[in-house]
Amino acid sequence: MNLVDMMNDAMATTIPAADKLGVKAVEARRGFAAATVPLKGNGNHFGVVYAGVEFTVAEILGGIIAIASFDAAKYYPLVKKLDIEFTAAARSDLRAEASLDEDELRRIETEAAEKGKADFVLDAVVRDEAGQTVAVTHGLYQLRAHGT
Repeated sequence: MNLVDMMNDAMATTIPAADKLGVKAVEARRGFAAATVPLKGNGNHFGVVYAGVEFTVAEILGGIIAIASFDAAKYYPLVKKLDIEFTAAARSDLRAEASLDEDELRRIETEAAEKGKADFVLDAVVRDEAGQTVAVTHGLYQLRAHGT
């Protein structure tokens, strides 16, 4: 089983609300995460993707990127704050992406090893099937050592 499949299986039990929305990790590697969510079942009263669904597909990237980039036996991720700006109506399935560069990954890992936790900022972009940006997020996450 590959990393993306393992994450999706884990999401079904650890974050059942995201799983019920149809949020799926589609790419996960050191420094990069992508997730999708379908329009079907996630519309609102005027036929676009519900704002909370857009928030969820973007927010989940902090966990995906942390698990793909750091030792899950030592660390777990959490979100501390997430700001979202909706830039266009979302009328199709969505894909969210975020990345961290290698220098930032090393900083996070070193700080978490030394202090038991490390804050990091993650910016994400949510796009529709045509590639139009429908939302952007700016999140403050934390990588925390188990037992802290």
